[in-house]
Amino acid sequence: MPVLFSSRIKSGLVFVCEIDGGKRRISLPQSWTDRGPEAVAGRFAVDGLTAARELIDALASRRRPVGGDAA
Repeated sequence: MPVLFSSRIKSGLVFVCEIDGGKRRISLPQSWTDRGPEAVAGRFAVDGLTAARELIDALASRRRPVGGDAA
């Protein structure tokens, strides 16, 4: 999941990442990652981010209609 840029918001630093082949973007607070000095104990490392993306992709695929019209 490539990081496109980081941004400062009121609550701190966020990383904006591109997913789904560039079709979507998500923002992750720095405290949710292993990047930077202010990371929390339950943060996502690279493996956790990969697992989270796989989960999101799996859930998104269940919402897509399987062939035919999406009535």
